[in-house]
Amino acid sequence: MSTTLNPSTTPLASENGEAKSPAGIDPRGPQFAASLTAVVLIAVLLLPPTAALALTAVQAALFALGAARGVQRTPHAWLFTTFVRPRLAAPTELEAPEPPRFAQAVGLGFTVVALVAYAAGGVVVAQTAIGFALVAALLNAVFRFCLGCEMYLLFRRATS
Repeated sequence: MSTTLNPSTTPLASENGEAKSPAGIDPRGPQFAASLTAVVLIAVLLLPPTAALALTAVQAALFALGAARGVQRTPHAWLFTTFVRPRLAAPTELEAPEPPRFAQAVGLGFTVVALVAYAAGGVVVAQTAIGFALVAALLNAVFRFCLGCEMYLLFRRATS
């Protein structure tokens, strides 16, 4: 199952010229978001537990927003579409929004585990959960390999 869509067959504007939601998303947006997420998660690992707990809660809220509304409706997406996307050429292909949305839910799972562990004093467990989320974010940010997206595709294949 491919997650890419051809932008030439995906209308980005309606016939009256008004902006219309594309059937897919620019794959560089989630990659940009993963870069910002990696910076936040590195900070979580470097901060003392109380500050790490607070920053983990912020990241969990961002993951929850991405999982609930889709990655194209997050603060990271706003930053990408406002400041980064206008400086780039059009994407050669669009990505289905469902796999990155699932990846956000996976990230949420790891940050919730970290939140509970930090709150219970289990710093090592919390840092391990954050470390797993960081590895996934770095894979996407650096190599454009979305681990959560691949999990989504495997799950879809297994349940089809």
